[in-house]
Parts: sequence; structure tokens; C-alpha cells
Amino acid sequence: MSGSWWSSEPVTHGLVALFAMGSWISVNSLWVELPVVVRVLPEGWNLPAYLSVLIAFGNLGPIAVTITHHCAPGRLNERLVIHCIQLLAVVVSVFLAIFWSHTVIIAGEKRSLPFLLFTFVLSLVSCTSNVTFLPFMFRYPPQYIRTFFIGQGLSALFPCIVALGQGVSKLECKTVNNTVKPQYLDESFPAQNFFWFLFVMLSVSALSFLALTQRRTTTKQDAPPQESDNVAVTNNGVETHPLHNGGTPVSEEEVQVEEQQPVQTFWTQHNIYLLALLGVSNALTNGVLPSVQSFTSLPYGTMTFHLSVVLGNIANPLACFLAMFVVMRSSAGLGLLSLAGGVFAAYLMALAALSPCPPFMEHPSIVPLQVISWIVFTGLFSYLKVVIGTLLHEAGHAALLWCGISIQAGSLIGALVMFPLVNVYHVFTRSQDCVDNCS
Repeated sequence: MSGSWWSSEPVTHGLVALFAMGSWISVNSLWVELPVVVRVLPEGWNLPAYLSVLIAFGNLGPIAVTITHHCAPGRLNERLVIHCIQLLAVVVSVFLAIFWSHTVIIAGEKRSLPFLLFTFVLSLVSCTSNVTFLPFMFRYPPQYIRTFFIGQGLSALFPCIVALGQGVSKLECKTVNNTVKPQYLDESFPAQNFFWFLFVMLSVSALSFLALTQRRTTTKQDAPPQESDNVAVTNNGVETHPLHNGGTPVSEEEVQVEEQQPVQTFWTQHNIYLLALLGVSNALTNGVLPSVQSFTSLPYGTMTFHLSVVLGNIANPLACFLAMFVVMRSSAGLGLLSLAGGVFAAYLMALAALSPCPPFMEHPSIVPLQVISWIVFTGLFSYLKVVIGTLLHEAGHAALLWCGISIQAGSLIGALVMFPLVNVYHVFTRSQDCVDNCS
């Protein structure tokens, strides 16, 4: 009886969410802390370009995992890989907190080599998590996939809230010699403390995964006998895969048996359609629109920018939570959702292209419309991602591997498309602080 609470569903959901939170919290934390570190490190505002390139190189991890699955199917111990990359992330976050501001001389110039090296390792861990964390979740019933995506949403929300409390990018417009200039205010606490927060979050995620792996054996031993292991169980309209024994996580051996089953039936038109939708949605939410968020929001003021970032990040886990109760299985419905999200994405891209002087800037309804557009855009595609992940979960272990590959590939393509447009060709013009950009 004493262990019944530990084996309960709410505890499992909480551990899964905290485990998933560690997937991208490193990269998200580095992005939100950039306005602070660029004022210290010698690369200055060239640092975002370096960060984008290093994240792209982080895809070496998913490539290695995918090749291993292809060349030695069923041989990769996902649990061991996850333990290793989580331990690596925790250790590197400690070094980041201590040595982030250290520089070395390369070719006669100061370079923040330690920061860039730690950034690459953390990017490698985050990218690899998409093709290891998701396949691991095949051991659990479909509803836990939705909790997993809620946790991924928290990986963006938590750093954002801490950065707001830190006072990142706060400024005052002051007149000096008849010229109005921005004066950036000091943060409430230094970047080193923020990176220690990252260490704590990564440690919580690693400990949550360790607890999940320890509970798996206990839960299976304590679970009551199931009525049937040969038929799918329908509960509240959601199918439970027969391999899951109802609500009980399966063993490593059962997963390997599933991996060895013929997979040719997976490549149906429906599943290819789902993977394509997933890739496009992640290209937009993780690559294209984040690259231009400052161009869409800053013309209306820093408060509008902060509201867009925070409320958009809140919409992510809320949409995932909605998917716990409502799962749209219609292919046409999913297509309409993606089309609706695409409309808001097109509107936001138009604002970015017209920055720093988008039309109707002085209209009282334009600021709420801009913020709401970010909320709806993020919410629709977050919900779409969770639903597709749930549907692919039912298609087997290999389907979740391809789910992670599609997420990572879409994110990478979106970032690679936007990088030259933003950083090389300067297609978009950023609004300048304390200046009338439209005079």
C-alpha cells in the first residue's frame, strides 16, 4: 500500500513531463540568455549566427542514432543512450556555469571557445533527444505521449519565465546631448546564476528518467492481471496498443520483439502524410517563425515582444494538455488545422517582411492581434504535433523513431532556410530602440 502512490498514473505523468522537459531546455535557455552573454563575449551579436551553426552540427547525433537503427535494428539500448546523454548534459551545464565567460586567443583574437564548445555539446544532446526520447515512450500507453509533449513545451516556458524575472533586455530611453539613446538596465542576477538554473533543470530531468526506469519493473510486478493481451482496449475513445498490457509499461524484451516485426506496413499514404505534416509544422514552429519573432513584435514595443514570447510559450503546453482529452483523428481535420496555422504564420511573416514599419501600427487593435496571432499559431501547431505523435505511437516503435526524425529534419530545414535570409542577406530589418523608425 505504501508504494501505491508511487505507482499511480499522476506520478507517472509528472515524471514523464519532467523527463521530456530536459529534451530542449538547454538550447532554449541559451537562446533566451543571448542578450546577456553577447555583452560579455567577444563575438557580440555575431553569436546568434554561431549558435545556429552549432545547433545544425548537433544533428550529427540523430544521424548516428538513425544509422545505428538501420544497420543494427534492435541492438541500440535506448535507455543507456538516454542516461549517457543526460549525464553529459548535466556535466557540461556545470562547466558552462563556471567557465561560460572565459576566452582564449585564436589567431591573435579573443574567442569564447569554452562557451561555443559547451553550446555544441548541449545542442548535440538536444537534437539526439528527439530520436531517443520519443522511441523510448513506446513503452507507455498513448496518453503519455501527450504528457511528453507537454513537458517539451515546458522546456521553452521555464527558461522564458526565469529570463523575464532576470530582467533580460529591459531598457530606458534617455536623452544625452539632445539625442535619445537606449540604456540597458542591469539584470536582477548574472548569467552564471541562470546557467546554474539550467543545471538544476537538467538534473531534475535526468533523475525523473531514472525514476521512470526504476518504476517500470516495480509497476509491472504490482500491476493487476489484464483481461486480455491480444486485443486493443478502447478507453474514452483512445486505443491502447495491445503490447502495452493496458496501462502498464512494457519490458525491454517486448519492445525488441516489436522492433523485429515487419515494418513495411508502416509506409502507408496516411503515415507519410502525417510525417509530412509533422515536418512542415516543426519547420515553421522551430525554424522559420522563431527566426523572425523580433521583427514581427519589436516594432510595437518591447512589451509586445515579451507578451508574444511568453504567451506563445504558454500556449504550447496548454494545447498539449487539450490533446489529453480531445484527439482529432481525421486526416482532413488535421489538414485544416495545419492550413489555419499556416494562415497565421503567413500573417506573421508579412509583419516581419514589413518591419520596422508594418501597416496600421497606431491602430489600437493591431497589438492584441499580433499577440493573439502568435498564441494561435503556436497553439494550433503544438496540438497538431501531439495528435500526430499519438497516432504514430499506435503504429509501433519504428513510427516513433520516424516521428523524432521528422521533427528534427523539419526544424533543421526551417533553420537552414532562414539563416541566410536573416544573417547573410538581411532581408528583414529590425526595429531600433528609442528611435522613430518610420519617420
